[in-house]
Parts: sequence; structure tokens; C-alpha cells
Amino acid sequence: MSLWEYANPKKFLATSERVLPAFWALSGLCLVVGLVWGFFFTPDDFRQGSTVKIIYLHVPSALMAINAWLMMLVASLIWLVRRHHVSALAARAAAPVGVAMTLIALVTGAIWGQPMWGTWWAWDPRLTSFLILFLFYLGYIALWAAIDNPDTAADLTSVLCLVGSVFALLSRYAVNFWNQGLHQGASLSLDKEKNVADVFYQPLLVCIAGFVLLFVALVLYRTGTEIRARRMRALIARERAGAA
Repeated sequence: MSLWEYANPKKFLATSERVLPAFWALSGLCLVVGLVWGFFFTPDDFRQGSTVKIIYLHVPSALMAINAWLMMLVASLIWLVRRHHVSALAARAAAPVGVAMTLIALVTGAIWGQPMWGTWWAWDPRLTSFLILFLFYLGYIALWAAIDNPDTAADLTSVLCLVGSVFALLSRYAVNFWNQGLHQGASLSLDKEKNVADVFYQPLLVCIAGFVLLFVALVLYRTGTEIRARRMRALIARERAGAA
């Protein structure tokens, strides 16, 4: 079986309809378990107090905000090289999910930052690059909506996605590039000294799994919706052409 078989819209729809219930159920289970575990059954941090628990929303959403754009990048490259419409529609479907994840990360970061830094916002390198990423998401969605020809829209949004990938990478590694930033280092690290304590680490992993599964479920669902909408537009155009 080849991965490219799923470039066939009919095959993609049939497969996604089979696996979607499992993704919905698993994502819901992980999110409920992870958030309840994290918010109600972990202690306060000795420095940050109960504010530390924002990581169960902030870290997974920030992680998915960046990886959603990288997924869009891969799908856009497939469109540019192979001209598979499903990949272009998958990138389009992922954008609103990505912008929602980015907004959650920005809001929860501000909620954490106010008591920690004494301000809701600071022009920290990671925060700034993340805000720019959010604007790229909005620009990507607006560009799709502004162009009537779907292939032209897919081409231009794919180029925009390539450019925006710079800021997706900066959002991930800004702390490493600019040591003077206020933002702390990564919460998840192979270095045990930098990694969060196990009592926070374990429920955080469950929350991340929930966000990943939720992202996959939403993208599969929205891609199916985009395929059906494209088919409907094609049928309407054909009927109008026949009537003319």
C-alpha cells in the first residue's frame, strides 16, 4: 500500500471516516485525564505556585501551533511538487486549527507572564516570533478566502507557508538563539536538570497526546469538509456551464 493512495479524495474520505471516531474518543480521554490530573492532583510549584499549572494548556497548544504550521509546510510542498489536491486542502484545513492553538498559547502565556514578569506582554524574542506566526496564520487564511481560483490560491498560500516557516522555527528555538529573552527554556528536555519534575511531566505528556490527537481529528474532519465543498463548487460550476 502506498501513501500516495490517500491523495485520491474518495480513498481519503473513506479512510478518515473509519478512523475519526477513534481519534475523537482518544483525544477526549487524554485531555480529560491529563487536565484533571494536572490541575487537581499535582502540587503547587515552590516558586510559581499554582500558576505553574498553566503548562497543561500552554505547552501543548504552543507545541501544536508550531507543528501545525510545519504540517502545512509539508502539505504545501507536496502540492507544489505533486499537485495533489488533497494535500492543498489539508493545509487549508489545518490553518484555522493552528491559529486557534496559537491564540490559546498567546493567551495562556500572558496569564502566566503577568504574575511571573509583572506584565501581560513583553517583546521577548519567542513571544514576538510567536505573534508574527499568528499573523501569518491570519494572512494565510485571508489569502485562501481572497482568491477565487482554488489552484492559484493553493500556489500562493504554499509560497506564504514557506516564508512563514522561518517564524515557526524561530518560535521553537528563539530561546536558544537569544539568551537574553525573558521566556524560560523548554519545559521538555533531554537534559534532566532542565526538564520539568516528574510530578508535572507525566500529566503534561498526557495533555500533549490529547492535543496531538485532537489536532489530527480536527484536520481529518476539516479536510473531508473541504473536499466535499470543492466537489459541490465543481458541480455548481458544471451546472451553470450546462445551463449557459
